[in-house]
Amino acid sequence: MELNERAEIDTSQVNDVGRGGGSGGGLGIPIPGGGGRGGIVGIVVAVLVALLGGGFGLNAMTNGDDTGQAGGTDLKEVCATSNPQHLEDLRCRNALYVNSIQAYWQEAYPELGNGKYEPTVTDFFQAAVNTGCGQADSGVGPFYCPADRKVYIDLSFYDELASRFGAKGEFAQPYVLAHEYGHHIQNLLGTNEKAGQGDQSGPRSASVRLELQADCYAGAWAKHATESKDKTGQEPLFKSITASDISEAVQAAEAIGDDSIQERSGGQVNPDQFTHGTSAQRQRWFQQGYDRGDPKTCDTFGTDQL
Repeated sequence: MELNERAEIDTSQVNDVGRGGGSGGGLGIPIPGGGGRGGIVGIVVAVLVALLGGGFGLNAMTNGDDTGQAGGTDLKEVCATSNPQHLEDLRCRNALYVNSIQAYWQEAYPELGNGKYEPTVTDFFQAAVNTGCGQADSGVGPFYCPADRKVYIDLSFYDELASRFGAKGEFAQPYVLAHEYGHHIQNLLGTNEKAGQGDQSGPRSASVRLELQADCYAGAWAKHATESKDKTGQEPLFKSITASDISEAVQAAEAIGDDSIQERSGGQVNPDQFTHGTSAQRQRWFQQGYDRGDPKTCDTFGTDQL
């Protein structure tokens, strides 16, 4: 993966809210420690739920350098092309990924027959954040809140993804964001609401179908990522994406399959508790989205072959 240092990053698509920031509030997100997601599909959708008990830690990614994590210098200044080191900043790279994902959906979403794409914002936070779905901490992993139509991520999650789950490749990061924006697409289409009325755990549950579809949507973006332009419409955001990058995304999908997470937590694999799909399923649906390059082929709700 090679990013274009000349691309103008649109930092208005992200908020660097820092520790405990954000808006919304009220009731906490009902994700029980050590348990599944229960009936919260349609309220909040997370890449990783509290199957592990205790959630994720807040390991520093940049040895204390504030420019590498939420809460540092103003993003517009840090991410400007006039800063020769801007692509070394974790927040700027992730803002670029968000730009690319949303540029893709601006073009692809209307083809799904539901009008124009409605952009949304990603909030970078530390430790905890208040959202339209309630208060969340880093233990839930990255998530999308349908109530306020935002994506939320503590960027230290990537360190956890690499060190604890073995998904060390750089392209795992845009895969995670593209998956969450897949949930935004589902929200706009009404798929989240529909899925919330079905079973929320089990190998063929509505929850699993929702997550696999988001993986497929992420793959469709990856297929076209090099076509996305910056906010000027002139410069590509990615110079190149290689087969190795796609392998890194597939590896990340494998690492966060329900069966892999259950095995890593020291328990037995229990399909009745699946909420996201197996490693093999997550890999396959991401790969299908990438191979086909068309989100219309991501209908996990209309097939028996998950």
